[in-house]
Amino acid sequence: MTEEKNSNKMFYSIGELAKMFNVNTSLIRYWDKEFDIIKPQKNKKGNRLFTQKDVDNFHLIYHLVKERGMTLSGAKNKIKEKVDGIESDFQIVKKLKEIKSLLNDINNEL
Repeated sequence: MTEEKNSNKMFYSIGELAKMFNVNTSLIRYWDKEFDIIKPQKNKKGNRLFTQKDVDNFHLIYHLVKERGMTLSGAKNKIKEKVDGIESDFQIVKKLKEIKSLLNDINNEL
């Protein structure tokens, strides 16, 4: 899914976001329209500029739709119901994946 870039970066382009999640830019645009929690700014040319919070929200949506297999309407309802609970679950899954990756790297070194 993701390879997160420099967390000090203020804005990400739609192309960078698509690359992070290994999806097409059209999916990013579609989710931007469908989910209220995504609020990119636009520059003078009209290009979307995503903040780190937008990236985190895309992580959440990606987790619900792509990893847990929810429909878009199901994901929207879940987000509206329990944002805090979902985010903590998502953070746990994210951390576990990082630990798994680290353990695999250690195993490969041995």
